[in-house]
Amino acid sequence: MKIIDVHSHWGTKRGYTLRTPEELAQQKKTWNSEPTYHTEDEMAAYFRASNVKAILDFGFTKFMPLAEAAPIHDYGFQTQRAHPDEILGHWIHIDPGTGEASVRELRRCIDEAPGFLGFAVSGSGSGPASDPKWFPFYDLCIEAGAPALIFVGTTGLGAGLPGGNGIILDDCHPRHLDFVAAKFPKLTIVAARPGWPWQTETIAVLIHKRNVWYEVHGWSPKYFTADLKHEIARRLRDRVMFGADYPLFTYERLVRDWRAEGFDQETLDNVFHRNAERFLDQVGRK
Repeated sequence: MKIIDVHSHWGTKRGYTLRTPEELAQQKKTWNSEPTYHTEDEMAAYFRASNVKAILDFGFTKFMPLAEAAPIHDYGFQTQRAHPDEILGHWIHIDPGTGEASVRELRRCIDEAPGFLGFAVSGSGSGPASDPKWFPFYDLCIEAGAPALIFVGTTGLGAGLPGGNGIILDDCHPRHLDFVAAKFPKLTIVAARPGWPWQTETIAVLIHKRNVWYEVHGWSPKYFTADLKHEIARRLRDRVMFGADYPLFTYERLVRDWRAEGFDQETLDNVFHRNAERFLDQVGRK
């Protein structure tokens, strides 16, 4: 199966998405996998063996000062230059708390990135996507032709930890996605994750706002709600894109689980690569 993975993380120790001992201990309970670190070459070899081209996400940089986050971004670009056939690009998370300096770092990343680059607003721990603090980033994305990734639904971040480690799930309610899509109609948006427990509301936003694509990382499709499974082959057939959440999931498991859901081959081809090809062509990064 040819795969364009629109959302995964890093399998290397420097880039691993779960950072603390407490988060690492939750990986088995939340994703049913074990933390394992790989070298950059080993990670690229796994993508190549799986016939995958991936867009990667550090995620944790949104909690870092810019002076610490910028070298991580550069590490990602350097690794991508070494493995351009396996790594298509990056979703960049930036703490908006430093104002104009944060926007300048996004501008620098857009200019420095060797391939695809988009801006990520996870909501989890950094505030809902409808907060005005994100507006200068959206304006820059429109100017630069870069897409924005807006997370919806529950998150594995903080799951099982006391108080969810401070994460407020409502910050990823699809109402925030709807607000941004309405207020920034020229912005190309990708909704990220299945929207549970607000899946029906997420589908409603996707049907109403045609400037929003959808990627479904972080879940095996066997746990998707019935209405999401129904719409993947119907009203959303041209906009749902595969996201793996590697290294928390393996491609072997996800391909097997997608096939087991009984989708026809045309639908699988759309999800695994055709819709992503259309998306990348739209943003000029094919």
